[in-house]
Amino acid sequence: MARLVLVHGNPETAAIWEPLVAELGRLDVVALSPPGFGAPVPDGFGATAEEYAAWLVSEIEMQDDPVDLVGHDWGGGHVMRVAIERPDLVRSWATDIGGCLAPDYQWHDLAQVWQTPGVGEEAVASMVAMPPESRASMFEALGMTPSVARAVAEAGDETMGRCILALYRSAAQPAMAQLGQRLPAAAARPGLVVVPTDDPYTGGEARARWAAQQADAKVAVLPGLGHWWMLQDPAAAATALRRWWSTLGDS
Repeated sequence: MARLVLVHGNPETAAIWEPLVAELGRLDVVALSPPGFGAPVPDGFGATAEEYAAWLVSEIEMQDDPVDLVGHDWGGGHVMRVAIERPDLVRSWATDIGGCLAPDYQWHDLAQVWQTPGVGEEAVASMVAMPPESRASMFEALGMTPSVARAVAEAGDETMGRCILALYRSAAQPAMAQLGQRLPAAAARPGLVVVPTDDPYTGGEARARWAAQQADAKVAVLPGLGHWWMLQDPAAAATALRRWWSTLGDS
């Protein structure tokens, strides 16, 4: 079986994967943290979607063989860039933001705040100024487990804030719709679109199924789970992924 590479999103750290990794029981897992999101930001790194895609390519190139690539939130966006542009690096790919690539997808309200000059800076400053305990409580209310919420809250700083603004502004529409037009290229490798039905941020099941169809990918529906599906029910998440990998054989 290929090495498993996990990529998280915003405003997270690799801590979000810990319950799922424990449930999977695999010893070949690499959890990558994008620059600014639990990892240092290299000099000159502008934190655009294009730069994050290049970062992920460089990380995967260091692996010995093509990988099974799984992305959550913006990590799922980076995964799709690799699946579309460098399918030679992956055995398979999985993302939970397929709906964000649909032609009629509109960014959620907070994303649009971040994408607005001035207003976005104010929102990030408020987030950074919030005590870690308060941020942790907010993340718990949104669906994170207490221990992961604390770990993520402690990582929120000005650097992460700058990366949030740059990343979301680089992906303002029509950028995501244009990426969606390239989804057929992702059919070069087996793909899976994960659909947690109660996720309010990623466009809904119909858009996710559209993306899967464009990429000739399979769909794994996780009923009743939200944005942090890997925390809410790691057993169900592990089952869905194992079922998917079992269809791939050893190729």
